[in-house]
Amino acid sequence: MQAAIDVKKALELQQRGALLVDVRSPAEYSEATIPGAINVPIFDNAERAEIGTIYSQIGQREARRRAIELVSPRIPQILQQVDTARNANSPPAIIFCWRGGARSLAITSFLDLAGIPALQLAGGHKAFRRYINEYFANTDFTRMLVVRGPTGVGKTLLLRSLAAEDLPVLDLEGLANHRGSAFGALGLGGQPTQKMFESLLWQRLEQCRKSEYLVTEGESKHIGRVVLPERLHQAMLQGTSIWVEAPLAYRIQVILHDYPARDSMAEAFKPAIMALKERLGKQVVGELLDLLTQRNWPELTRRLLIDYYDPLYQHTMPDNPIRINIENLADGVTKLRQSIAQLLSERYHS
Repeated sequence: MQAAIDVKKALELQQRGALLVDVRSPAEYSEATIPGAINVPIFDNAERAEIGTIYSQIGQREARRRAIELVSPRIPQILQQVDTARNANSPPAIIFCWRGGARSLAITSFLDLAGIPALQLAGGHKAFRRYINEYFANTDFTRMLVVRGPTGVGKTLLLRSLAAEDLPVLDLEGLANHRGSAFGALGLGGQPTQKMFESLLWQRLEQCRKSEYLVTEGESKHIGRVVLPERLHQAMLQGTSIWVEAPLAYRIQVILHDYPARDSMAEAFKPAIMALKERLGKQVVGELLDLLTQRNWPELTRRLLIDYYDPLYQHTMPDNPIRINIENLADGVTKLRQSIAQLLSERYHS
């Protein structure tokens, strides 16, 4: 059997089509994994907990014997899952667990015995996490073109339209699964863990590594419960800002578009509105709650923009930004593309 390979080599092989196989439990996999890896767990969550208990209370020998009892009947199924998932003409499958220990070694060995090309990832997912931490601590990021503006101008819609045209876009809210506001989590499901967010962020940055610029949205350091790496956030703060303005009516339309299932989750808006009491006062919050009860979404949105968002975010306007005024999404995409082209042209001729 071939020796284990390091993270850098594993990622290079993944780029060439190698299948990454995470053999940890479903709970470990759901917390964080290497982007693109599939989960073929040796143990389910309860079995992993059982083995851990035996290890701590009785000893390593007994824990290993119990592990063998549990996994032995499933070995043919595990090998078949890996063999089915990998392309026959691709590089060997890369198998990993948490620290590159017994779990990944066992499956790599069985795959090798079965004639299925496989390599073990040295250091496991822990080594990948170290790689990610070093990446964000040491990377000098490319030039950032940062789209900013009042809530509701459709910054995310603009970025996703540019991404559809293959421009190098870093969609932070998409990666964080959060709209980056007081109501940003509603209707979107759970956010990734911090570890998984960083892994997805690394993946997208690597996809754009050869680009001379990145287009992203101005964000605070926190997007919901996840946090931007410090070095990346500083690069955004030092980037070139493009400030987008839009009519109030259009902004209301954009926000309502963001919450298509608003009627079904009206109750979920209450805590977020009530949390504004300290800033807006009891009377204003009461009026907002009345509008919520009436399901008067356009007026509720208008009031939130005027009373809360616009005063709160006015201070985010940077010094001397590129300014564009848009009427709708198509107009915004055109003007944003023109601004980007102008900035790149100025750079070439400076």
